[in-house]
Amino acid sequence: MDFDFSEDQEQLRDAVRKWVDKAYNFDRRRAIVAAGGFDRAAYGEMAELGLTGLYVSEENGGMGMGPTEAMVTMEELGRGIVLEPLTQTLIASATLQTHAPAALQTAWLPRMASGDAIVVLAYQERAARYQLNRCTAQASESNGTWTVSGTKSVVAVGDQADAYLVPATVNNQIALFLVERKASGVSTQAYVTQDGSCAAEVVLHQASAQLVTLNGLTALEEAVDIGMACACAEAVGVMDKTLAITVDYMNTRKQFGVAIASFQALRHRVADMKMQLELGRSMSYYASLKLNAPKEERRRAMARAKYQLGVSMRFIGQQAVQLHGGIAVTDEYIVSHYFKKLTQLDMTFGDTLHQLGEVSARMQDTAGVFA
Repeated sequence: MDFDFSEDQEQLRDAVRKWVDKAYNFDRRRAIVAAGGFDRAAYGEMAELGLTGLYVSEENGGMGMGPTEAMVTMEELGRGIVLEPLTQTLIASATLQTHAPAALQTAWLPRMASGDAIVVLAYQERAARYQLNRCTAQASESNGTWTVSGTKSVVAVGDQADAYLVPATVNNQIALFLVERKASGVSTQAYVTQDGSCAAEVVLHQASAQLVTLNGLTALEEAVDIGMACACAEAVGVMDKTLAITVDYMNTRKQFGVAIASFQALRHRVADMKMQLELGRSMSYYASLKLNAPKEERRRAMARAKYQLGVSMRFIGQQAVQLHGGIAVTDEYIVSHYFKKLTQLDMTFGDTLHQLGEVSARMQDTAGVFA
C-alpha cells in the first residue's frame, strides 16, 4: 500500500503549516480563548485557504477533496491547537452533500465553502454516553413544516454557528434536521471548554427545522465517523508538537551541569513517546483510508483507531508533563494547553473505554486489523 502523499497534498500541508506558524501563534490563541474561544476572523482566514470547502464539491464552490486531504489539514491545525472548529465544517458539508435534498445543498454548501456560514453537528445529549441511537429530542410535522424540541449539549461554537444538524426522533426512528440558530424557539448558553474552545447548550422548543433525511441514524453514524477520523488526525498533530516541545526543553534544561536530554532514563521515555506517536499516526492513516469503506468495516476501523489514539494521547501528554516538571501544568506555559487539548480530544466522539467496548463488540472470528 502506498502511503506517500501527492504533490498537491504536500502543498496543502505546507500552506496550512505556514498559516499556523505565522498567523496563529500562542499569544493569538490566548487572546481568542479570553474572548470566548472562537474568532470569526481566524475562521475566515482558514476559508481563504480553501479549508472550509475541502469536502464541498467544485459545483458548489468547494475543492472537492477527500479524507486524505482532510487528514493532512487536521494534523497541521493540531500542531497549532487551533480552536476554530474545522472538523465540524467537514462533518456538516459531507453530511449535507451525501444526504440532503438538492435545494438544501444549494442553499448551504456554497456559503459553507466560502466561510460565510458555519453549520455544526448538535447531537450530544445528557445520559446518552456516546450511544448514537439514544435520542430524546422529538420532531413533528404539520402541514409540511417540521419542528424540533430537545436539548443538545457541548455543541461546538453553539452560540456562533449559523445552523445545526440535529438528530431527532420521528415515529420511533431517528431523522436528521437542519435548524437555523436564528429560528424561533432556539436558545443557547455558551461556555468555554477545558481546551479553551467555545461550546454551548442548545435548547430547541418547537424550533422550525428542515428535513435532511429520515434515515438519520445512518447519516449520524457517518458524520461521527468523519469526526473521529478528523480527531485522530488532529491528535497526531498535537502529539507531534508536544513531543517536539518536550525534546527542545530537555536539550536546554540543565541539571548537574548537563542537559537532561543526556540522561539515559529520560531518553528512554522520549523513545517510548515517539513509539506511541507513530502507533497513533499509523492508526490515523488507517481511519482516513477506511472512511469510504462499507459501514461495518468503517465503524470497526474508527473504533480501533480512536482507541489507539486515546492510549497514545494519554501516554504522551502525561510523559510531557512529567519530563517538564511543575512548569508543565502552569497556564503560562504552552505544554499545559497541549495536554488539555489531548485530554479533551480523547473524550471527543467517544472516549478510550467506550471505543474499547466498541472494538470488543465488533470483533469478528478473525480479530486482525485488516480482517
